[in-house]
Amino acid sequence: MDKTIIAHDAGEMEEIGIDLARDLRDGMLVSLIGPLGSGKTTLTKGIAKGLLVTDIVVSASYLLERDYCGRLVLHHLDAYRIGSLAEFAEVGLDHLLPPDEGVTVVEWPERIEGIVERSDIWVKIDPLERGSRSVEITRRSTKPRPPRPRSAGSGRPRAGSL
Repeated sequence: MDKTIIAHDAGEMEEIGIDLARDLRDGMLVSLIGPLGSGKTTLTKGIAKGLLVTDIVVSASYLLERDYCGRLVLHHLDAYRIGSLAEFAEVGLDHLLPPDEGVTVVEWPERIEGIVERSDIWVKIDPLERGSRSVEITRRSTKPRPPRPRSAGSGRPRAGSL
């Protein structure tokens, strides 16, 4: 089901995230697309609330990835400083695209070829007048997800997997 919602403030952005979280399940990948300052992290805070996360959710920009425990594990990735799937693999995060367990929310997914297309849900946020936002939510059709993109380093053993 695709829909567009107008959010007038940060509280309404969080409410959209809470509503979105109701439909999330293990293995889902959610892409958040929008310019700097559009409300991607605020929407992620709402998703976290909807997943019953009690920790304070902050931007993943400087660490690339943060995990939060709730009804499902929330993997919050920020791809702003990543230019390719190979770079995600180099830092050991490609296994979260999509995750085996939990839900991955990616900010700036359009910077990595193939991530938006693999997403179960993508949310496009466009700033409007007076601080409002247009939030367009698109769900992938029932077609099977394309295979996980392979890159140098994909498939290598991770610590604790031997």
